[in-house]
Amino acid sequence: IHRSKLSSAQAGRMIPALVREARLFRDLDEAGIKWSRENYFGGYTSYSSITDLAFRSLEFGKLKTWIDHEVNRYIRSLELDLGRGSLEMSAFWLNIMGKGCHHSFHLHPLSTVSGTFYLQVPPGGGSFKLEDPRLSSFMASPPRRAKARPANRRYFEIAPRAGDLVLFESWLKHEVVANRSSREGVSVSFNYDWVPGR
Repeated sequence: IHRSKLSSAQAGRMIPALVREARLFRDLDEAGIKWSRENYFGGYTSYSSITDLAFRSLEFGKLKTWIDHEVNRYIRSLELDLGRGSLEMSAFWLNIMGKGCHHSFHLHPLSTVSGTFYLQVPPGGGSFKLEDPRLSSFMASPPRRAKARPANRRYFEIAPRAGDLVLFESWLKHEVVANRSSREGVSVSFNYDWVPGR
């Protein structure tokens, strides 16, 4: 995985405006509110309705520019051979998680790199949890010690803060642990797809 953070100066300029816009999008997104009521208990996501934030908002467009740069750093570290192709953001959506809201284990099929940028994380707001992709192969393997090194754990958790970016390969199973705070957590998630060159 790749972790990065906006500088405190950048975060101070960008994050308050992005949180305000996130709430405005939620208030106006009737289709997303309806879908979330049926599929995203205690929260709101624009995953089913608004997935092109960078083209709807100058502020989210600026954030995308920074994320693009970080994704390029990440793919260089992964030594991916994209040939004449490139990775392009294919979806960019909002998540607002109220108390009790969580997102169970899943992956992002058909994408190459996925990630989340955190705008507001209250204490107890829920960690980002990754599953060891070899889990189904651990036949007759005893459990790990409670304080095992991260490299030896079956699951790895990240406690994000506002301004944090987490990138991972899209095949990696992950979940968002339930928000135990009465305050909302606010984030944006995204996928990058491999677009082959012509």
